[in-house]
Amino acid sequence: MQKIVIIKYGELSTKKDNIGFFLSTLKNNVAKALEGLPTQIKNDSGRMFVYAAEEYLNAVVAKLQKVFGIYEIIIGYKDDSFDIDIISQNTVDLLKKQNFKTFKIETKRSNKNYELTSMEVSKKVGASVLKNIKELEVDVHNPEVLMEIEIRQKEVLYYSQKIKGLGGYPVGTLGHGLLMLSGGIDSPVAGYLAIKRGIRLEAVYFESPPHTSIQAKNKVQELAKKLAVYNASIKLHIINFTDIQESILRNIPNDYLITIMRRMMYRISERIAKRNHSQILINGESIGQVASQTLTSMKCINAVVNIPVIRPLCCFDKLEIIDLAKKIDTYETSILPYEDCCTIFVPKHPVINPTLEKCEEYEKNIDYEALINTALKNAETILINANDETNKYSDIL
Repeated sequence: MQKIVIIKYGELSTKKDNIGFFLSTLKNNVAKALEGLPTQIKNDSGRMFVYAAEEYLNAVVAKLQKVFGIYEIIIGYKDDSFDIDIISQNTVDLLKKQNFKTFKIETKRSNKNYELTSMEVSKKVGASVLKNIKELEVDVHNPEVLMEIEIRQKEVLYYSQKIKGLGGYPVGTLGHGLLMLSGGIDSPVAGYLAIKRGIRLEAVYFESPPHTSIQAKNKVQELAKKLAVYNASIKLHIINFTDIQESILRNIPNDYLITIMRRMMYRISERIAKRNHSQILINGESIGQVASQTLTSMKCINAVVNIPVIRPLCCFDKLEIIDLAKKIDTYETSILPYEDCCTIFVPKHPVINPTLEKCEEYEKNIDYEALINTALKNAETILINANDETNKYSDIL
């Protein structure tokens, strides 16, 4: 028998005419994740197989646990003999390596021409196990070990060790999005959830030196690096927002500072998205969490863009978001005490029900088009890779 890693697709198996596109993308993403490991990847409509020397299998599994589109990762065995006696002996040999008291044999038979039914295979194999391993008992309802046997067209698979995958869709199958990435807890989690649905991310970060520090910028780059583990790499666009933010502070009534600031960020983000062929904007807003995230505020802020804005966390509470941040290892970075644009100059009583008419009236006090064009012209773009290599680009495209 050959020890292999088996990948189950889960949700992808519901795709019909375009399943080939999803599976080929998944295979490419798996290959990218396993770069540097000596592996061979094969797939068919029902399974994907990763072949590697046994000493690399744990490393393979660890990498696959970061790949979206995988429902289950299985460490199993493959054999090309369909003889029921050999199937029974193989099963006995595998179970002897484990320490347990109760078991169940479950057979799936995609090869419908096989001489025995699935139930008959399970009964014969189970009887052989009981005969050869005296201390074991069958428990069909709650076994300590469930040994699964798959009789396929060209091979028989054996496995009992399953590891839950991330699920979702392979990254890149559902288009591109631009994440509005701050240094807070929420936006990295929103980015993670967008990646899970097959969206390949770029990100934009607004800095405001000297009001924001280099540590705040480094913190956001570290968050982008953590997301790049799932996205392969992330192009991070860094916008100097100082002149725009100071102009807002000088010319806009105090209670509307945040609303107008967000409208400016949305305008800039939309232009970056369109230049880089992103179909949507993504952010970490959650309904009612702060003044700029009431439904009225969202409506006023959204009015400046003609691109869909996706809020994966809109119906999450803060504790749920924190739990997810801890799960994806962004929480400890997010809580580092370095302020970003969204937390400086916050008014004591920001408006929670802004009107579009007031926003447009107040914005007449700012030559924001010139300020936005300057900010875009001077943008810095960094490609952040999951392997920690960082390359800088001078052109926002």
